[in-house]
Amino acid sequence: MIDRAFNWLERVLPRPLDPVRSIKMKLGVLLVASWAVAIGYFWYGIGWLPPGTAVTSICIALVTSQVLAHGMTSPLREMTAAAGAMARGDYTRRVRATSRDEVGELAQAFNKMAEDLHAADQRRRELIANVSHELRTPITALQGVLENMVDGVADPEPAALRSALAQTERLGHLVADLLDLSRLDAGVVPLRRVRMDVGDFLDEAVEHATASASGAGLDVRFQLRDLPAPLTVHADPWRMHQVFANLLDNAARHSPPGGTVRLSAEKAGDQLRFEVSDEGQGIPPAERSRVFERFTRGDRSVGGGTGLGLAIARWVVELHGGRIGVLDPSGPHRSDRPGCRIQVTIPCDGPHREEAA
Repeated sequence: MIDRAFNWLERVLPRPLDPVRSIKMKLGVLLVASWAVAIGYFWYGIGWLPPGTAVTSICIALVTSQVLAHGMTSPLREMTAAAGAMARGDYTRRVRATSRDEVGELAQAFNKMAEDLHAADQRRRELIANVSHELRTPITALQGVLENMVDGVADPEPAALRSALAQTERLGHLVADLLDLSRLDAGVVPLRRVRMDVGDFLDEAVEHATASASGAGLDVRFQLRDLPAPLTVHADPWRMHQVFANLLDNAARHSPPGGTVRLSAEKAGDQLRFEVSDEGQGIPPAERSRVFERFTRGDRSVGGGTGLGLAIARWVVELHGGRIGVLDPSGPHRSDRPGCRIQVTIPCDGPHREEAA
């Protein structure tokens, strides 16, 4: 109640000191005005005023206000300088925030904003560098193949054309992944939820993953474990297909020749738990939080993925109100191949209407 009253007073009361461009000067004017009111009341009450005392008190009040205001306004001056540096691209400047008043809170908020901007600028630089690297590799390979054909060094044989087609497809996948991420960042990805049969959906995902692995020359077998009961989920089929296509493709690329990628699903309360596991080298615990970042790829990945698949999978799962993470290996494994287990958990029931994320 009191806060609302103060907020109302702040809106309706005039601000006569707004034209003054210095806070220290404002404090001086405040002290002098307060002194004038007090002296005026004193004079009105007793009928006389000691002039020497009045002038001395004014001088002491002004000097004291300037000395005390210096420490009060120094964070504001530092913020002004730091804002100018940020405008020039320097996000490392910070403001000393030692006071506990509103200016101190403003300084802390400014430092937090500067840290966020610095992190965002760093991610932007890394994204540009990674995108440039990912685009340069297939473009260079494609350019080499075409130059050899144009110069007559190589004939347009099926093998050379397949190589050019593979690089073009890789470029297409990278551009499509980047577009998906840009839409996800902008929050304009539509989720068209329908009631899905989980068994049929996973059968189709395994069928597509098998064909994709065979086309990439990967000797991997996919195994779908029997579902405990008929399961359904209210989700976007196309977006969920992106999730499991990326997870199964990632598991296939990190599996050894002749390895098996296992896919399972079970119901836990009002949620569904999916698990994709492989027989590869696994992910060290220290790196498990980074595998869902953009352009993060394992050192032993084969086939040249774009490094965006798991990032897209995380975004889609979170759009469905779920979570995704790496679990500890379980079951019998060779000591040199602990395997990797990734679990996806999403609610069984979502909004029964088309919604936009």
